[in-house]
Amino acid sequence: MTASAANVLSVAKGEVGTREARSGGHWVNDSKYNKWYGSIPGYDRGGYDYPYCAVFVAWCADKAGAAALYPKTAGCATAVAWYKKAGRFSEYPAVGAQVFFGSGGGSHTGLVYDYDADWIYTVEGNTNTNGGAEGDGVYLKKRARRDGYTYGYGYPKFAEGIKSADPAYAKEAPKVPAKPKPKPTVDLSELIRAAKNDPKAAQGHQTYAAGVKVVEAALKAEGYLAAKYAGDGSYGTTTIAAYQKWQKALGYSGKDADGIPGTTSLTRLGAKRGFNVKP
Repeated sequence: MTASAANVLSVAKGEVGTREARSGGHWVNDSKYNKWYGSIPGYDRGGYDYPYCAVFVAWCADKAGAAALYPKTAGCATAVAWYKKAGRFSEYPAVGAQVFFGSGGGSHTGLVYDYDADWIYTVEGNTNTNGGAEGDGVYLKKRARRDGYTYGYGYPKFAEGIKSADPAYAKEAPKVPAKPKPKPTVDLSELIRAAKNDPKAAQGHQTYAAGVKVVEAALKAEGYLAAKYAGDGSYGTTTIAAYQKWQKALGYSGKDADGIPGTTSLTRLGAKRGFNVKP
């Protein structure tokens, strides 16, 4: 799996609804994330009853192939220090960033999947819906950006860049994919009608020169026009002869292979060479 923000967040969101173990009427932190990270001496339940919000983030990163981009630790303060040492800590949110809460960022952590002017939207482990201190699982949360409880954000160094509200990271904004160029549309309707009524009218006809050039380029690419032929947009005898070859290749014969484009043969040429046809 590619180490991208999208994949990390996809893994994290897939965990929403996961609950930790419950014993004696209480949630006891013991979760699959603790089991993955390992026991920590001094905690109950064989060393697995420790807060796992930071471990949850590390687990998601690992499953998404991005383990090297996030700190693997059970301590929020340790994770903050990891990002600060790397020079990738900010007071602004970013998509895929690890957000930290409380004094020095040491109280709680999660992953930011979106943000706007006032809010951050997160996936968090070892939390709940009522805001109490006893977490019980993985939830989606909405938190105020400028709340005093929100300490800051660690930025993973994604290969594709990072979408951030921090002006200092504008240069790392992911590149927007270029929109594919629309296929040209060939409108030869008037030319086709004119040519059918009087084949000679097709020769030298310039009304739809742009469309004719598209057809000429397609015929050249298919090998029906000589490579050295310079398409001039005039549907003359050379183009007619080339189109006749294309029609015959489609199985047409006799008057159906007259070298004058019909809707079906032109559409099939367009399907092969990347243009649309306006009949």
